[in-house]
Amino acid sequence: MTDAEREQNPDTPHYDRPTGGWGSLISVARHLGEDKPRAGVLETLMKQNKPKGHMCTSCAWAKPASPHLAEFCENGAKATIWDHTLLRCGPDQLARHTVSELRMWRDYDLEMLGRLTHPMRFDAATDRYVETTWEEAFRAIGASLRKLDPKSTVFYASGRASLETSYMWALYARLYGHNNLPDSSNMCHETTSVALKQKIGSPVGTCILEDFESCDMILFFGQNTGTNSPRLLHPLQEAVKRGCKVVTFNPVRERGLIEFANPQSPTEMITGRGTKISDLYLQVKPGGDIAAIAGMIKHLLHLEEDRGGVIDHAFVAEHCHGFDDFTAWARALGWQEIEEVSGLTRADLIEVAEMYARSERVIGIYGMGLTQHVHGSDSIGMLVNLLLMRGNMGREGAGICPVRGHSNVQGQRTVGIADKPELVPLDKLAEMFDFEPPRDRGTTTVDVVQGVLDGSIKAFLSLGGNFARAIPDQDRADPAWSKLELNVQIATRLNRSHTLVGDNTWLLPCLVRGEEDVQATGPQAVTMEDSLSHIHGSIGRRRPASPHLLSEPAIVAGLAKATLDPNPKVRWDDWVGDYGLVRDLIAETYPDQFHDFNDRMFQPGGFYRGNSARDRDWKTETGKAEFTTPQGASALGIKPGDGVYTLVTLRSNDQFNTTIYGFRDRLRGLDTDRMVVLMAPAEIAGAGLSEGQTVTLVSTYDDGMERRLGGLRIIAYDLPMGCVAAYYPEANALVPLELHDLASKTPAYKGAPVRLEPEA
Repeated sequence: MTDAEREQNPDTPHYDRPTGGWGSLISVARHLGEDKPRAGVLETLMKQNKPKGHMCTSCAWAKPASPHLAEFCENGAKATIWDHTLLRCGPDQLARHTVSELRMWRDYDLEMLGRLTHPMRFDAATDRYVETTWEEAFRAIGASLRKLDPKSTVFYASGRASLETSYMWALYARLYGHNNLPDSSNMCHETTSVALKQKIGSPVGTCILEDFESCDMILFFGQNTGTNSPRLLHPLQEAVKRGCKVVTFNPVRERGLIEFANPQSPTEMITGRGTKISDLYLQVKPGGDIAAIAGMIKHLLHLEEDRGGVIDHAFVAEHCHGFDDFTAWARALGWQEIEEVSGLTRADLIEVAEMYARSERVIGIYGMGLTQHVHGSDSIGMLVNLLLMRGNMGREGAGICPVRGHSNVQGQRTVGIADKPELVPLDKLAEMFDFEPPRDRGTTTVDVVQGVLDGSIKAFLSLGGNFARAIPDQDRADPAWSKLELNVQIATRLNRSHTLVGDNTWLLPCLVRGEEDVQATGPQAVTMEDSLSHIHGSIGRRRPASPHLLSEPAIVAGLAKATLDPNPKVRWDDWVGDYGLVRDLIAETYPDQFHDFNDRMFQPGGFYRGNSARDRDWKTETGKAEFTTPQGASALGIKPGDGVYTLVTLRSNDQFNTTIYGFRDRLRGLDTDRMVVLMAPAEIAGAGLSEGQTVTLVSTYDDGMERRLGGLRIIAYDLPMGCVAAYYPEANALVPLELHDLASKTPAYKGAPVRLEPEA
């Protein structure tokens, strides 16, 4: 492929300026005007992600020990502005609308009603939410839970809840009698937790922020840095400036990995010129990463045979298992299949392999483009294989780096929110709190939806999030939510999950992280874990949006006290009065990682909880890092037939997960509503369609279920052949519940088969 062929198709929409720069500043200014934030939001932003400040509720990227003047990004600013709006959604506002009416609203319009202000319950007689008291809510919810089999209940957690809240939530579930503790990781990075644990003995990535100061190559797979973790662009830009090579594999040309202008650099702001980020940007087909990496590895094996010195044989011999079986598979895989599945040329993959062979310290970064496939675990395994071959695991400037989404989704798993009992020190909990924890496996997100559909799940308690909107097969699941015997939603704003109600539905409003949390011993701080396994303290200083709000720990404690029999070792009131006592419990439960927790929580840059694989202590079945052989060259699990496309779901630049801040997808050059489908121009012509035409996407997954999403307008876009793209969560209705990673049950949001039907 020539350089010209690798460049953006000029006839398709695109953003022709650097990520960051004036575009980001103008976007933040626009949201400051449109979203009606409270006074003081700029002060909050200037302390965001800094020691003794509040930690952003958006992405989980690391916070440096020496922060920049502004240590927030465009989407982090949007999240904070969104949290601190002047708009209020109280009993008077909700009295104007039936829940049936609200169910028809767009996601954006629901949240634009503003911050929830009072605890409320659904009144079936009037089809409205009505005001209640905290005492009534806790008493009624507790009474309902006491009547149910604990195994029929689910305690879901969004990735924003703090470590303190998460520890209490998990303990509440186990004291009640179940491990049904799915969280947002089930829908994004659970594949990482399963695959890395199996292959290197650690469920999280091995890199720390300092590694970006000494790496000389970075490989990106399926990660949209410019929108989902823009603060990563700072260390990335510095790495590029000192000579680090960057190669990106992604079906969509995302501007953040093409060019970046630092908004805090006067020179770059004046000149308008940014830094070129990717030396090569290869638009791999969805699910084609296994084949692409296999092509690189084939050439590395050839180079080793030809000249030697490419494979780190000493590292492989001492630290690895399964090398010979894997390399036999890689040698046998033909180049024709590699090119067909990846959509890339042999020459391109050889070029990347040559760059890799010349590099001493390499980091592999990935996002959900790698994980959300039927064989997503195999994709991660292939990246691990590639890094292991040259000893790029467990040393400075090298390693594997999954980039998490929600700000504490990794930390929740660390302190016990897990459906797998083997991941939690249950014997320690039994000793600490004098009870017998449940030992059976709990539910994943997929299990929960199946349970809601078949009626085996009777109660659903949600600690934040918008679960019903984020799941696959949402149209199939929507009617079943009304059949629950209990539905409890802890939230800050109204969302679609709150409109899927049954007779016993409760809406419990909580503080946001930037708000002051005053308890019996005074103002409280909370903590969270970033993508690089560092723990940070966070203090909110803004006045709460309503005097009727409670903190998340206070809500968890109120529910637990109403549900459980008294236990002298379980001191809910004391813990709410002083969150430091909860941190003491975390330290007692996980002493190797959280010793001296209260003393270290405000350490600049966070304190590192450690990683065995980084120390080359491989906690696997063999005691070594595992080379693994994939089940095939494609991660899709389903080979598309004639007229069938692979659907990739996307987040826009004005979005964080299910939260829609607006309708501008600036970094893709799109300014449109969200009911669109993106296709390559040649693909449109080949299908006999035309740009601007309205179509329906229809799932071709063969399980007897009909899945359709209509009213989508075609936009010609620079994409590989054989795929289409549409926005998440709107397109989730086309992702079958049963189509998920085989090892982790992470839904295949990046690999569902669909066809197009023209509309009249």
